[in-house]
Amino acid sequence: MPRRNYLALAMIASMGLFSWEASYGGKPRDEMLELYGLFVDAVEKVEVNYVRPVSRRELLESALEGMLQQLDPHSTYINTSDWTQFRRQLEGKFGGIGIQVDVDRETQRLRVVAPMVGTPAYEAGVLAGDQIMEIDGQSSEGMSPDRAVEVLTGRPGTPVKLTVLHEGIKEPETVTITRAIIEVPSILGDHRKPDDQWDFLIDKDRKIGYVRISSFVRTTADDLKKVLDELKDQGMRGLILDLRDDPGGLLSAAIEVVDLFLDHGEIVSTKGRNTAPKTYSASRDSPFDNLPLVILVNQNSASASEIVSAALQDHHRATIVGQRSYGKGSVQNIFELDDGNSVLKLTVASYYRPSGENIHRFKNARATDKWGVSPNPGCEVKLTPVDYHKWAIGRHDRDRAAGHRHTPAPTVRSEPAKDGDQAEPAGDKEKDRDKAKAEPAQDQKHPAAKRPNEPFVDKQLDKALEIIRGKLASKAKAA
Repeated sequence: MPRRNYLALAMIASMGLFSWEASYGGKPRDEMLELYGLFVDAVEKVEVNYVRPVSRRELLESALEGMLQQLDPHSTYINTSDWTQFRRQLEGKFGGIGIQVDVDRETQRLRVVAPMVGTPAYEAGVLAGDQIMEIDGQSSEGMSPDRAVEVLTGRPGTPVKLTVLHEGIKEPETVTITRAIIEVPSILGDHRKPDDQWDFLIDKDRKIGYVRISSFVRTTADDLKKVLDELKDQGMRGLILDLRDDPGGLLSAAIEVVDLFLDHGEIVSTKGRNTAPKTYSASRDSPFDNLPLVILVNQNSASASEIVSAALQDHHRATIVGQRSYGKGSVQNIFELDDGNSVLKLTVASYYRPSGENIHRFKNARATDKWGVSPNPGCEVKLTPVDYHKWAIGRHDRDRAAGHRHTPAPTVRSEPAKDGDQAEPAGDKEKDRDKAKAEPAQDQKHPAAKRPNEPFVDKQLDKALEIIRGKLASKAKAA
């Protein structure tokens, strides 16, 4: 294409952006033209002189990807072929291994935000916080989360090979995982009854309930209320809500969960540069608004789990125990390009807790900055990477109790946001599940087998039990 044609395209594009620049304080028109000229000059040089022929579309898409990669890990360009694949995922035609991934801020490699309990990845011993070094022999360095989803998803029953580096472990481990699609419950307990059902009453003498939320899906609040109603019938006097290793999910599910425990006040708000501020508040029909409550979080608790814990902490409804959460509180919207054949997934706003403090940990954020959710004073129980790895292995083994060793192996199917669900905290379009029969994992050696006689130790849960018992003692004394 002659240079004058490139410049013509650049001028058309800049003129199309003129009204936007005038309204939103963009760069002056002459400066934009100068910058477009720089881009056109570079494209022309590459097209003529690069060692192999490169299509103009490839150059443009690479430029878009590079531009968005500099913003944050959750903003990305999805091209025509990838968008077709993404739409197929929305329709539930492809399986996966059941993990959510992010980009490690230091290494720029993929990091496992959390494996979903009972998924193929979970059964294979993939842990929250693991760095994914390679996928089927391909390095993950510089790979976006959306590209990782494209590589990891595929036809149920097909294998994918991951090389992962566990926290606190020096040598990476390679595991082969079989893809599948099925349903996974989001409400779990700490231990099982003899019939392998979860026992949600962790302290029967003091009537303390324990519920673990693995992710926030459409049924989470209803399933949680059902369990809480059963615990109430058993005389529950206090509750521990475990959100550790919970990567988040639907904003609507997080709001519904908070609504169970809060009868009034703000839950969360969203603010962005070019989006209308929005505030979500609690209703006044909360069935458990007086229930003594302790919430467990850790470094892998993200997005929806941070919204729940922050709201209940700010309203003094819950004591937070564990260690500081991940800091994922950004909102992504989808913008169509090229007549809907490709899209921009762009971060447009951030989530703010009722106190007005920011949840999201922005690029180059310091430990002293305000982000995430921190434990209440005196309630921090920080695990070293080695201690976390031991706990995670013990937790895996506990989940795989007798009668549960061949857990269905699901992946999560994304779906477009509905009204009220457009702003989703996880940066991923969340998720219904397709029900399907799953085959047991074949010859996948679980890491818990390496320490079969090592007792399960949960220092953070022990601290939560200490706090909730103290709350109940104080309540009894006041009565």
